[in-house]
This record gives sequence, structure tokens and C-alpha cells, in this order.
Amino acid sequence: MDVAGASDLPFSGGAIGYFGYDLARRIERLPARARDAERIPDMAVGLYDWAVVVDHSERRTWLAGQGRDPESDLKWNALVRLFTDLPAERRRVPFRVISPVTSNLTPQHYGRAFDRVLDYIRAGDCYQVNLAQRFSAQATGDPWLAYQRLRLINPAPYSAYLSTPYAHILSASPERFLRVERGQVETKPIKGTRPRAGHARLDAEIIAELLASEKDRAENLMIVDLLRNDLSKNCELGSVKVPKLFEVESFATVHHLVSTVTGRLAPGRDAIDLLRGAFPGGSITGAPKLRATQIIEELEPHRRGVYCGAIGYVGYDGNMDTSIAIRTLVHSHGTVRFWAGGGIVADSQRDAEYQETFDKAAALLNLLQQSAASASA
Repeated sequence: MDVAGASDLPFSGGAIGYFGYDLARRIERLPARARDAERIPDMAVGLYDWAVVVDHSERRTWLAGQGRDPESDLKWNALVRLFTDLPAERRRVPFRVISPVTSNLTPQHYGRAFDRVLDYIRAGDCYQVNLAQRFSAQATGDPWLAYQRLRLINPAPYSAYLSTPYAHILSASPERFLRVERGQVETKPIKGTRPRAGHARLDAEIIAELLASEKDRAENLMIVDLLRNDLSKNCELGSVKVPKLFEVESFATVHHLVSTVTGRLAPGRDAIDLLRGAFPGGSITGAPKLRATQIIEELEPHRRGVYCGAIGYVGYDGNMDTSIAIRTLVHSHGTVRFWAGGGIVADSQRDAEYQETFDKAAALLNLLQQSAASASA
């Protein structure tokens, strides 16, 4: 298949990987106060000359490539043979959690950090700060099996599994960060969360309450304005629009308030310019972004690593699609870690914000609890 034949496919060659939150240190001057416990790079990407693209709704599969490698024909034929005659799948070691799940913030520590954020807001330093806690546990076995289970527990539109020499990344992200397709740009920030009730009538009431919440609408609008500014750095003058504001998207465990911001890349600008200009995402930092990231560095005891960075691809054709790396597990050196947080504003309530982190982490906690139960069975 040539490039023209693959024009309707989302990816036919390019870079795939993660861009960790702490890449922000290479863009802005940030204090170095939080401990780096991950021991993995801030960025890990691979360059791929081909891709297997699956349309699950139409049950069709494509083998797509750019033909950049001088040995493309030989490799192409080898790939066709590989996918025509698949070997039996090797036996995998079940994924098991072998220790209790712990947080790097006790309720008391979270409360003190929450109060400090409010102090900064009242002093005029910022309007909103996303404060997160990190959960961790010891684990053994094959993380690919854990990812398959995670997709069943919490299906999400921007799910991803990355196997790198440094860590396995298991992501069930509901949030698009940046998409570029033929020069058109889109970002879909999430701000506003409610837990699912598991009952249609109660869920409808929860959705109505979320849509009517002045606090959540104000938070969402704050981040929409921030992202309009971020996109305008690399988009044509006047092209940045907000076609959808305050829409509810429902997932397995939560409802989210989502908006959509679009634009068109300016001449001479590309997807990498856009990524650099908007990184890290405004929905997981706060406003103003630079001051919010400085406060996060002060109050969160560990660096975020992959969490709240971006996962996705940048194609040779100039297209890009990335998620915000939330609802994401990082498995490395026998430890599995994940984070959950929420935006704090002037009228936030400590207990409600603390509970929201557990609402967002529900699917990942469920996965680890199931894995722990299987280990003890």
C-alpha cells in the first residue's frame, strides 16, 4: 500500500510513544523540589515505517507503510507472511499485585497541600491548580494481561499500551490532548467529574447536576480559555474556535464535562510546534499554567513522570493524535504506579476534591484489587 492509498488511515508510519509531564522542565524554568522516583526517561518514542491498523466496527485490518526504508519490499513481504501464518501465542505469566496499594499523600498531607493551594489562589498567584496523589504497589507477571483486563473494566477512547525498555505503560485515558489532521487542530479538555451511579435515572440526575454546576462550568471555561491561548501560538489568526462547550461524556465509572477547541495550523508551523506550545496540557496543570506547574512542583512529593504528559503518535505525513496521560499505570522495576487528581479553585471543598481523586482512580484501583485477589486465591 502506498501513501496515497493510506490517506484515510489515521497512522501509516512515524513516531509513537510517550512525552512525560516533566518534559515541561525543558520548556519552562521550574524548581526541582519533587523527588524523581520513576527512573525512566522523560520521553520514549519509537520510529515505525509501518503499522497494522484495525477497524473494529468494520472488522477490517490494513498493513500500512510509508515505503521510506530501502528494504521496504523485503520487510513488507516478511510482515505479510508473519500475519498470514501467526504462531501460537506464548503462555503469559498472570499479572498479580503482591502488596497493599499505598498513596504518597495521607489525608492529612493532602489537606495541608489543599489549604496551601487556596492560600495561593487568595493571594492572586493563580486561579486553579491541579493537585494529584500517587498510588503504588508491588506487582509481578505480565502487564499486557493487566491492560487487557483494564480495557474490560474501563473502556476508553484513547487507550494505549506501550512496551518500552524502561517501563510498560497501561493507559485508559478518556481525554484527547492534541490532534492534527491535514492542518486542522483539535483539543478536548476535561474539567468536571461525577461518579457513575449504575442506574439510568440516577445517572440522568447526576448529569443534569454536573451540567448545572457553576463551579464546574467555571473551571472548564478557565481551561478552555487557557487552551485557546496555547493553540493561538501556532494557529492562523482568527482560526481558533470553541464549537462545543460543556458537553457531558460518560464512561464506565465517571461522567466528565468536556469542551472542544479547534484551529488551523499557521503556515510554517507543524505538529511538533503545536505540542511544544501547549505542553503540558492545561486541564492537568491549572491557570496560569506556569505558576500552577511551579505550585505543583512545590506540593506534590514525587515527580509525575508519564502521568499528565501525552501518549500518542506523530506521523510522517504531519498528522498527530495524543491523549492526556491520565487513568494511566506505569509498571517498572516490579512496581506499578498511577496517579489521580483534580482542579482546585477558590470555592473548592477539601473533602469533595479528595474524594474526586478516588472517583477518578476507581477503575485502576478495581484492577489492582482484582489482581491482588487472584494472587491470594
